[in-house]
Amino acid sequence: MRNRQRVLEAAKAIFAAGGPDASLEAVAREASVGIGTLYRHFPTRHDLFEAVYRQEVEQLVSLASQLEADPSPLQALRTWLHAQVEFVATKKGMSTALAVAVSASSELTRHSVDQLGRALERLLQRAIDAGEIRSDINAEDVLRAIVGLCYTHESAGWQSRVIRLVDVFLDGMRRT
Repeated sequence: MRNRQRVLEAAKAIFAAGGPDASLEAVAREASVGIGTLYRHFPTRHDLFEAVYRQEVEQLVSLASQLEADPSPLQALRTWLHAQVEFVATKKGMSTALAVAVSASSELTRHSVDQLGRALERLLQRAIDAGEIRSDINAEDVLRAIVGLCYTHESAGWQSRVIRLVDVFLDGMRRT
């Protein structure tokens, strides 16, 4: 299980940096495992991409649950949306492979969108209930905006610019 987890973490880093064509040998090297170990856990590239994607979704859902205890609902929402940008960065690196994975598994898409939407909705509702943000915004609106911001930036350093725009977006959602 430790090897599997190391491979997933290495794959996330390698795919986010090198895209879907990054070599599986580079992933194995980064994880400090042999290529045979990688293939025992993930027989195909598609299996590895899907596993990384599922783990990222699970981590975001878990983070949302943890952030529900944050005394500042707005700060909790901000922290989660920043993590969402990192998630999209990983997805962008794997976009071609994910397109295949997603089209091959509509269950994967439904599950992910449902899980992320519900996690975000809980954080949004806390901020709305606390009077920190407007009540006419919903999780789908926010997810579409964040993904749109991420996919319109391609140059090096895009994540820091998107994080700044996410903060501007959140400020625009605040109740005045």
